[in-house]
Amino acid sequence: MTNTQVTLIQIDNYGPWTVTPAPRRETDLQTLQSRLFADLSQQIGAHGGYAFFTRFDNIIAVTNGMDVPDHARIQESIGNRYPVTISMGIGLGETPAEALVEATTRLQEQGSAQDQDRREVLLGSTLNPTERTDEDIQIAHFDVIDATGKYTDQLDAFSTFIHIEQGYATLMRHLHDEYGGLAFFVGGDNVIAVCPELETAAYEAIIEHVESTANVTLQVGVGAGSTAHDAGMAAKHGLEVCREQGTRVEGTLAD
Repeated sequence: MTNTQVTLIQIDNYGPWTVTPAPRRETDLQTLQSRLFADLSQQIGAHGGYAFFTRFDNIIAVTNGMDVPDHARIQESIGNRYPVTISMGIGLGETPAEALVEATTRLQEQGSAQDQDRREVLLGSTLNPTERTDEDIQIAHFDVIDATGKYTDQLDAFSTFIHIEQGYATLMRHLHDEYGGLAFFVGGDNVIAVCPELETAAYEAIIEHVESTANVTLQVGVGAGSTAHDAGMAAKHGLEVCREQGTRVEGTLAD
């Protein structure tokens, strides 16, 4: 059984801030968002966690191994160095989706994301160190089989992007709705998913669904660990086995 700790990070009052006292240049906003995400990714990564940009003003992080003071220090660091502040909700669950629902509820109960009075909220509990195991998290690292040969070297860049995004969107929805997992596009043709404990047959069914629905063929490496970093590195090694042996699913699996 997996035991996932998820942190939802929201920029406080971001929408109104972007147009006050007048609309800000889009390039400046994009630069701010990308720098903030890079900063959070680095700081959370230093604790063995993973951060995913989603909509940029909402960042989802897998934070097993981080306690509340760890979160508070990151929150303070951002507040000291950026023109915006962030709020954090922490959730726990047997599935990543359950943990995210809890984390989201923590923030929503404190007011709207555009409420100017809701600033630097930090709510939720973290995993008790005595209850943690070496298999709390399951990470699946998907990529498209021969994306370069099929798409990058054959189609224009935007058509390639469409194909990859269609595969990602299908995978993201199916994994969430059917299994309670959270999948995130991380660049190129790669998707990293935080999953409940799934067996080989489940991953084979997921790959088959994406291929039949979006005509995109995937392979996946799976890893387990006490932190996202540990599980993710094991997943990367599993994916390398797929590439070397021509298999579809490899790694640390429930069966």
